[in-house]
Amino acid sequence: MDGKAAQLAELMASLEGKDGANDSRATSPGPGPRESREDNKQVTRNRPRTYPYFRYLPYEVESEAKRHADFNEMLKHLYVAVEAGDFAVGAVHWTRELRNWLGLKFDPTKDERIRLVRLYYELALAPGVDITAAERFSSMFMVLTKRKHYLRPGTDLTLDWRPLFREWKIFVIPSESGMIHTQNVKRNYKTLAKLCTFAQLYFDPREIPAIFEEILPYFTTSFTEGAYVVTGLLNLLFPTAPPPEGEEELLPQHYLPTFFHLWSLVNRSKVFDTTFLDLLSRLARDSLVVPHIAFTEYGIFTKEQSSSIFTAILRLLEIPVGQATSPYIAAIDVAAGLAIMVERDPKKHPIAHHIARWIVMSLSPSALDQPDSIMSNLEGLMQAVETFFHPSNSGVWTKPLSQLVYYLTDFFVMRWNREKSGELEMPEERKLNDPLKRRFVLCLRDVIFMGIYAKSGTAMNFSLSSLQALAYLEPDLILPGALQRIYPSMQGLVEVHRTTSSLRSLQVLAKTMVRTKGFRCHVTTMLGLALPGIDANDLDKTLYTLSYIQSVCYSIPFHDLTKRRDDVSGSMLAVEWITSEVGRMEEEGANVQLDYQHGLSDIDEEMILRSSTAGFPEFLSSFLGKVFTLLENLPDASRPRSGSPEENVVNTLPAAFTPLLASLSPELYELALNKIADFVGNHVIHQARDAMAFICSALCKVDPVKALKRLVPVLIQSIRTEIDENGAASTRNTGTDVLPRDRGLVWSVSMLSMSVVHVGDAVLQHRDELFDIAVYMQQKCIGLPTTHISNFIHHLLLNLTGIYTVDYSLYEEDVLARGIKPQDWGMIPDLQNLNIKWHVPNKEEVQFAVDLLKAQGESALSQLQALTAGTSSIKRDGVGKEWSDEVSRNLVLIRLLLSGVSVLFDAKIDSKPANVATPEDADTDMVDAPSDTPEDHEPEDSDAYLGSTDENEVKPSFVYPAGYTLKEGDDLHNELHAFRERAGTVLHEVHQFLSDKQEDDVACFEPLCNAYRSWFVDVGIERSAHVLDRVTRLLSADIHPYKVSGLRKEYPRPLLLRRANVYHLQRLRHNSYPRPKTELTKQLFLDLAQSSVSAYRDVRRHAQSAGEAALKAIIGSRTIVIPPLLSAMEAGVKDNDFSRIKGAMYSLLFGSLNKTIGRDWRFAPTLVKTYIKASTADKPSIQKLCASATIYIMEMGRPLERMVILDKEIVQAIAPSEDVQSTIDMKKEKLSKKRVRIESKKAALSDELVDLARESHWKQASRTAAIVITLGMRFDGIASENMIDLVSRGTIDSHPGLRGLYAGAFVALLSLIDSRASASHSYENYLLDKQNLQAKIEVATRQDDPHWTSDYLSSFAKPEAEYYVDHDHPGWLVWDKTMPAYKSNPTVDIEYDEAETKARTQIGKLLDRAWFSTFFGFLKQEPRDSVADRFRVSNAMMLAYTFDLMNAGLTTANFSDIKDLVKEIWAGGSDKHQHRATAEIIGALLTSTVDKPLEYRTMIWEYVFPMVQQVFSDGLTPENLTYWNTFLHLVTQGKDPRRCWPMVDWLASFRLDMESNAAFKESSKIRLLQQCVTDLGWHFQLEKPIIEDFLQHIDHPYKGVREAIGSSLSSLYRTQYHESYKDVPALIRSQKEASSLGTRPYQPTKEFVDTIHETFERLEKWRQERTPGQQTPSSYTSGSKTVLLWLDTTLSSFECTQLLQFFPNVFMEQLLYMMDIREDQELQGLAYHVFRHIPNIPHRIGEDAELIAALIRIGTTSPLWHQRLRVLINMQVIYFRRLFMVSRDHQMKLLECVATMLEDTQLEVRLGASTTLSGMVRCSPAALRSKMVQDFNKKFTKMLLDSPLPKRLRNGVSGVSTPNTGTSTPTPEHNKLVLTRHAAVLGLGALVQAFPYKSPPPSWIPSVLTTLANRANNDPGMVGKSVKSVLSDFKKTRQDTWQIDLKAFSQEQAEDLDGVLWKSYFA
Repeated sequence: MDGKAAQLAELMASLEGKDGANDSRATSPGPGPRESREDNKQVTRNRPRTYPYFRYLPYEVESEAKRHADFNEMLKHLYVAVEAGDFAVGAVHWTRELRNWLGLKFDPTKDERIRLVRLYYELALAPGVDITAAERFSSMFMVLTKRKHYLRPGTDLTLDWRPLFREWKIFVIPSESGMIHTQNVKRNYKTLAKLCTFAQLYFDPREIPAIFEEILPYFTTSFTEGAYVVTGLLNLLFPTAPPPEGEEELLPQHYLPTFFHLWSLVNRSKVFDTTFLDLLSRLARDSLVVPHIAFTEYGIFTKEQSSSIFTAILRLLEIPVGQATSPYIAAIDVAAGLAIMVERDPKKHPIAHHIARWIVMSLSPSALDQPDSIMSNLEGLMQAVETFFHPSNSGVWTKPLSQLVYYLTDFFVMRWNREKSGELEMPEERKLNDPLKRRFVLCLRDVIFMGIYAKSGTAMNFSLSSLQALAYLEPDLILPGALQRIYPSMQGLVEVHRTTSSLRSLQVLAKTMVRTKGFRCHVTTMLGLALPGIDANDLDKTLYTLSYIQSVCYSIPFHDLTKRRDDVSGSMLAVEWITSEVGRMEEEGANVQLDYQHGLSDIDEEMILRSSTAGFPEFLSSFLGKVFTLLENLPDASRPRSGSPEENVVNTLPAAFTPLLASLSPELYELALNKIADFVGNHVIHQARDAMAFICSALCKVDPVKALKRLVPVLIQSIRTEIDENGAASTRNTGTDVLPRDRGLVWSVSMLSMSVVHVGDAVLQHRDELFDIAVYMQQKCIGLPTTHISNFIHHLLLNLTGIYTVDYSLYEEDVLARGIKPQDWGMIPDLQNLNIKWHVPNKEEVQFAVDLLKAQGESALSQLQALTAGTSSIKRDGVGKEWSDEVSRNLVLIRLLLSGVSVLFDAKIDSKPANVATPEDADTDMVDAPSDTPEDHEPEDSDAYLGSTDENEVKPSFVYPAGYTLKEGDDLHNELHAFRERAGTVLHEVHQFLSDKQEDDVACFEPLCNAYRSWFVDVGIERSAHVLDRVTRLLSADIHPYKVSGLRKEYPRPLLLRRANVYHLQRLRHNSYPRPKTELTKQLFLDLAQSSVSAYRDVRRHAQSAGEAALKAIIGSRTIVIPPLLSAMEAGVKDNDFSRIKGAMYSLLFGSLNKTIGRDWRFAPTLVKTYIKASTADKPSIQKLCASATIYIMEMGRPLERMVILDKEIVQAIAPSEDVQSTIDMKKEKLSKKRVRIESKKAALSDELVDLARESHWKQASRTAAIVITLGMRFDGIASENMIDLVSRGTIDSHPGLRGLYAGAFVALLSLIDSRASASHSYENYLLDKQNLQAKIEVATRQDDPHWTSDYLSSFAKPEAEYYVDHDHPGWLVWDKTMPAYKSNPTVDIEYDEAETKARTQIGKLLDRAWFSTFFGFLKQEPRDSVADRFRVSNAMMLAYTFDLMNAGLTTANFSDIKDLVKEIWAGGSDKHQHRATAEIIGALLTSTVDKPLEYRTMIWEYVFPMVQQVFSDGLTPENLTYWNTFLHLVTQGKDPRRCWPMVDWLASFRLDMESNAAFKESSKIRLLQQCVTDLGWHFQLEKPIIEDFLQHIDHPYKGVREAIGSSLSSLYRTQYHESYKDVPALIRSQKEASSLGTRPYQPTKEFVDTIHETFERLEKWRQERTPGQQTPSSYTSGSKTVLLWLDTTLSSFECTQLLQFFPNVFMEQLLYMMDIREDQELQGLAYHVFRHIPNIPHRIGEDAELIAALIRIGTTSPLWHQRLRVLINMQVIYFRRLFMVSRDHQMKLLECVATMLEDTQLEVRLGASTTLSGMVRCSPAALRSKMVQDFNKKFTKMLLDSPLPKRLRNGVSGVSTPNTGTSTPTPEHNKLVLTRHAAVLGLGALVQAFPYKSPPPSWIPSVLTTLANRANNDPGMVGKSVKSVLSDFKKTRQDTWQIDLKAFSQEQAEDLDGVLWKSYFA
């Protein structure tokens, strides 16, 4: 069944596409804030639980008071742990306990929940908490707020957004100081994003202005990352919850214009589109329910906003149009940089989900009658893209489109159901109503009927789910069409793949069909039609058929309703009715209307239904027959669990049989029982064994008494016969295949064992037979079958001892008693009144189980003892395998016996013998494992202080009743536990014996380790079998088809009962908590540890996995196994025993022990040292292990939590009533002592390792170095002298790998010193990111001064500055009150304290001239590979730190030494390596001058600048340009231009030298200048002369220079733009006043407009001067290319809308001229490329009029046909992209223009116009479409009929009557005639081709085709050719649906088309 479950799980995952856990909250609007506060002390949830879990259990459960007492106990411990600062261990443990408590469906009251939510929010974000612990706290926060109905936003809970923002700032808003924390690795940003998703709901809408004030000032497109960060953060933090009434400032329409404005600031970016849709869709969802937010046909939006959003949706779906390029430019989104972290993961939050949420949450009845409402636009959208749903038209768009429809239906259904149930409280007039629902379904119906036949599996799954949802909404609209498609395909009339789709559609529709009047009469027929699908040759189809039958069986009873009735007999009536209905469907085709609601009376319908049930017996017989045939023909199973199709079928069979057999009436059950029993008795089909056993199991579960009576005697008899007469199982066999003569035995045993499991006490009637046969088989059998025999005993024990449901019926007893009626079909059970039959073991059953256990177990144990003692008859002779076989057989038996009665073992028994108080009344801190002395009496410095105390602490555990049957102290209880003890002892003896004598006997070790595992973990529940997981998985797979959004648990009764069973198992699992250790457990653990390092790989593996499982079951077990494993590893390293090293490493580092050792510094040092030694082992596999373990070892060296900063009040909120301060203080002290000890251990180890690293081989040294870095650096003491020495010297190590490691450590060390100093040496400031930088100042801005911005900017054009502004964002979008800046001549540097100065001095001493000389030498070396051949910023950073020390006078070397060394390195700069090294050194020198006093900076610049100037003037080559580019980037990026004024000024003074022929020299300087401009952004103020110079020389002769000029012009203009509103309110106000979309950004200035006009006038002048056909470059061609490059760069960037106004009159015609210059292909290509950008540039509503007019003008009047043809490309794209923006009359004008172009004189233009027209008609909204089609159809038909060809021409051109000139030249009139005819034919063809997949074709198509065939088919030349291609295409696209489509033609029409449309073979 697993394969099936896995498959379904995948299916579910693909459908949900998001975390199942978060699905409900991600979608539905939460309940709004309520005014009335309920009493939160009592209430647990806003909505009561749907399912009464506690009431349905078959035993007494605990009282509510007990649950709450436990809850408070946990809270107390949590409080103590948090207060004592024990996070990573204590708090995490109690968090887990709380989670388990919640998992048992217990609810805290709302007050408690609120306190917990606050606490976990605080803990998850507290500075200083261990990262892994913070992850746990975050996920607990998510669990507590998972569902919206737990807590209401606003009334119950508001959270503060600032802590989250603080965390995000560290990630995405580069720290204001530019310092990087290398030490405490920050938390995972994905977790932060998830936290936001959950917390966002509870942010207070009143905070909106504050959020804007905080986040918006960071917005800037000059450094693009800023824009992405701001929108990303808004999306994560913006509270979309509805604001309180009466606050205008907070209403969405107040700030929406600003959002739309920000959106339009970054065009052509997919990320922006996605982000805003996500945000707006959530806003729509949350505002839907609030009466005081205005709501119209556009939802809460305005018409313009709604059209813009729909246009964005169309863009996001990335539907290909004609020859258009993508609307997005990937390069823009690359600039998002760090902001990639604030994007939501598109896999979990698919864009389709946002779109659908936005659309559905904006719908309301007011959208019904308005022309541009959301509903009409949704219809327009669907009609525009419907052809992309057709299976023949699949591509990248297939999945997003089907996903979109799925989410649309899903949201709609959810909203519909929640509004109906009253869960969504909202104003009446906004609720969805029937007409709206009808329109919604009709709008999606056609595309879904195409989608279910999709080729991609994912798309098909989405479509099927949508189909199910639509049928649920409007059965009468969906089912007729579905049946009309399904019948033909089920009757085998069409292709196979349509049959599979139909079967799957039936499966999803089954539930709706069964409940819908009229349609339910088709169900029986459909079942019959589905049977042929069960076919061994097509296993996939078999799967779908079985699933369909399963879903029907869960909904209807298989009872013959014609029994005992006079008015109906037999199935005649139903057969006739079905036949007539199917006939009707064939007649009427796809648009068939089956109106059963009104057209069929209830009485008739009931009669037909009754009559149809008479066919059930026949169906059942043939179904069983089919299944048996299938089983006989199943191929041999390949490996188990391989996911092969045959395996899936075997897993699906039981899933289908259980409901089928359960829904049969008693008579039919008898029939099934006899058929199955006969089959089992008379066949042995080995490969179908499991499947058949499952079927027997299903049969016995439904009616145990009958079934066992029939099956048990037969099976037992055949077992005895097989053993006695056929000698089955009498020899041992190797391998895993069952021998042929054993197969009969194994078949019967398998059937028997599956028949006696989970059937209840019916087995007691066969007690003796079952007991005897078990004993008999164990005596007689050897070899493989014994496993099956032991398994039979295991099953029998499970059946006798477990508590489980034994009720599979679809109906309650009383319903069955009164008889099934037609209204019971598809009945929905009442959740509150289920009567569940449970099996609870009685005394007799337990007695039977214990007898069986003793009989089987005692003999097995004594046999094992005999075998190991050598007293058994079977001897160890080392040759045969008999001995091993016997041992392993008995071990397997013992394992299965132990796990069979696991529920009877009592977990408490282990904690009894010693004198320990029972956990209930113990004071937790004092209780220790019995064997150890209590903590307090140990001497202070003993090693125990290092141990992880949590290991041995017995924590209180909370046990809840789970129906345990035995009493303590009664005989059975004692016997059972004595047996378990004895089994443990024997296992230990066997292990000892094997280890000494047979250590290579892998065959025995495997069952031995498995028996160990069962002995340890199977107490209270069979944990080794993962029962709970399996059952839960199967249940979720089975309920998946019945889930409906917005409804709760409307499942069939059997599934609801299984839910109760799962809940019982959850309680059992909860009770199986870890047990204290006993002497026996210690012994057994040591055995496992010994085998874990065995010399044999398989032994190791089994022992390790058993050990992992066992560790979780025993408290304090880890400290038992670590020492032996460690010593084994040490010994292994010493003796080079590779297998032991591997065993120990796997056990210690790759399992749960790794965490324990990391906390337990009694063992960690040994492990680390041994690991380092092991890393030299000469074996690749160990090297690989060591490499992957490094990370764990480094983790161990991380500093412990020292300080966590929490809000005291929040923690106090959970304080218990009693006083626990003393406990806290004790714990605190213990922890701090332990911390001190551990840190000192770490320091000692670190020193030891430092010495090791110096001496050892580089491989070992590199491992050591990696560990030392985390071990040795601490905030307090920075690092030991020894380590500083190692690292500083290591940076010039000769080994490149080591050098890199040490360099990293060196930088980390120095940056730690700097961060420590800037945090004023306080750890708390360091954690809170509080920095005190001497040079940093806050400058007040003069917000109210209108000249402030221009003064601010002009100051950047002068070298003098009172302060430097390094950040790009202040003032770009809005001004804040202050902005961060830096002093221009700081006198004081950072102040270092004693420890820091000491470390700096020590490093400085080592940095002498030799050090620099060596280091520079390495810089100059040739890199090892081409990837490393770049300017390495890390080197520059490191050098900058050293120069910093030099400037402070701490280094031995001085500045003049450096100058000399640089001279040596530079050596004339002849090769590129010299350039690279020099660039890195100079870059470092300049970086080190930041925030230093003026004279130092002047000194450095005076030295550096002449060198740079020389290189930039003469030294650049293509090889070294990239180095210098990066150098420039390093020096200017994010810095004030005045910091590097000499360089900026010099670069800006560059002018083009037209005389020079050194093209590269010129272009490289422009490139450097451009780099400088983009890095400085809008602070670059020297652009005027540069732009003038460039524009004068756009016709530069060299290509490289032209390219550089083009892109630089674009950059220069881009960086000039800024908005600079005086403050945030001003921004919001001005946007709101401008329009609902805000102001339009990027309005070109007057100068810019003049420049463009002037440039293009020059181009036009040059064009006139150029002689056509000139081959050589001219001013025109060169100038054009430069301008095109400039336009291309601008149009592919976000400020592209700047050029909008020039498209129609300036650009278009010039571009068309350029495309006609054949002599210069580069120019043609560029022009075409730019031309195709035009329609992709987003216009706003109403801005496209001129553009459309220009397109029409060129298309109809241009003299050049190329131009006319090319304009068509853009017409179609503009028409499609702006479907929701272009006004109706513009649409008409465009269509008419294309229609007139059909009559163009040039053939190419005509053909182009035809394709364009069909594309445009295809994507028009339906209303416009039908009107167009009518008009054009009339127009073209008339054209064709009004211009017939003259007779003479028809009969061949040269006839008798032609004047005898020998040739016939067509006359102009004749040409005109042909032209007109061709136009008409193309026009009609375009109309036909606009509906390629519409099936059946629209009613007007047949007549058009006939007209074409009759009137124009025989035309000569192109006209006839066009007709033929139209006709053949029509047939080609309709292969799939041809049967149906043919019916649209009348008899005559079909005859007319014969021979034209489909050629006869014999023609």
